[in-house]
Amino acid sequence: MGSFRGHALPGSLFLLVGLWHVWSSLSRFAAAPSSFRARAWNPAPEWLCGGRLVHLELYLVVGGSLLDLCIEFFYSTHLRIFVNGGVLNPAHMNDFEHAGMLLMFFLFGCAALLSQTTRFLPLPEGALCLLGATAFTAEYLLFYFHSTTHKGLEGHYHLILVLLVGLCVASSVTAALLPASFPADLCNGVAISLQGLWFYQTAFVLYGPMMPRGCRLRDDQITCHSPGSETRGELLANFQLFSLVLLVLVVVVGLYTVAACKYGDPTEELSSPQEAH
Repeated sequence: MGSFRGHALPGSLFLLVGLWHVWSSLSRFAAAPSSFRARAWNPAPEWLCGGRLVHLELYLVVGGSLLDLCIEFFYSTHLRIFVNGGVLNPAHMNDFEHAGMLLMFFLFGCAALLSQTTRFLPLPEGALCLLGATAFTAEYLLFYFHSTTHKGLEGHYHLILVLLVGLCVASSVTAALLPASFPADLCNGVAISLQGLWFYQTAFVLYGPMMPRGCRLRDDQITCHSPGSETRGELLANFQLFSLVLLVLVVVVGLYTVAACKYGDPTEELSSPQEAH
């Protein structure tokens, strides 16, 4: 079982990174569609602190994942990590699983920072995309083979989350294999944004004021009074997902309009590199 804050914190991180990825992808494509290249991360604008925070996105990934990892591994377990002479406490296996997933995002951020700021790990952009896909794969496997058995309404919300994480994996791998693909890069940002929004939606529904009528949170379990109430809650979850997808679509169209007006070059043709030659 989770908590409101346990879903809101990663939701905030994914949403910030996802929206920044969407805007960066749209603005780069609007400025030069024929030379577009997918990116695993996007630098901050130079006007922000005189260009000293160019790696702000990577700092957010590293710092956010480390903070959440420490919360899961130390705070949520109340430092009761080992029992019976050094065996991981089975009562907190759920927290350890989350910490392992967050460790993958922390390692991705560190690898990307080393690659961009030093000569010790010179990785191409495609390799960084695959590293990002690896972190999302760890998240996918966590929620798919969770030690906490998610059933009923809670299970439906986590099933949708698994599907969104799978979309992050697929778009990251596609961006690595097709580095000139604008749809793959944009889809990656959209998927990350949707994942962040769905973390928030799950927090508000299962642990906040939006619990469906006929269901309630009791003794760390979501229970519904009848199968009809549970079905109604699942249908509401589907409607919420459709609403979030529509919201993100509207935001993407709006951002692209702004990007095209601000960075678009009328002399630049919307053609692929192969067609340009």
